[in-house]
Amino acid sequence: MDTEDGAGFEPATGDGPAPEPDARRSASVRTAFEGMLQIRRLTNTGHADPQGVPARWEVLRPVRAVAIALEASGLAPSAVDGSGLRTAAGYRLQRGEAPGGVRVDWLGPPGSGASHSEETGLTRCSEVLRELGWTVLLYRGARRRRFLEVEPPAGARGPDGG
Repeated sequence: MDTEDGAGFEPATGDGPAPEPDARRSASVRTAFEGMLQIRRLTNTGHADPQGVPARWEVLRPVRAVAIALEASGLAPSAVDGSGLRTAAGYRLQRGEAPGGVRVDWLGPPGSGASHSEETGLTRCSEVLRELGWTVLLYRGARRRRFLEVEPPAGARGPDGG
């Protein structure tokens, strides 16, 4: 699906500008999420619940797949301005430690209270992703800040771990 400027749809990862909350963006997110579920239905035919496990497409593009799922659930992404300063509190995604994994942090600008809302925000992220069949583990990192490591379930990983 194309956006207004002709580029393809990009789900919010929390490292770009805040997405415009408009009807066009909402429709793009909904279409991307429904497309992801359709890919699951068509390719996970060997599973009892084809929609309950990530498809190979998602396993090969985990950050994108997780971003689509979280944005479609209504969770707010963090955002940065042109100089790289955080402007909004929410989830931030990046490649995880494990092959095929995604790290989910809850970040915000100084004074935003992101560190106080991270438990609630990450819990909601975890619920959304577990419901979609991802394996989600909660960790504590630097300064005791929590983060999630999200991985496809063992049966969805390829022979090389990703």
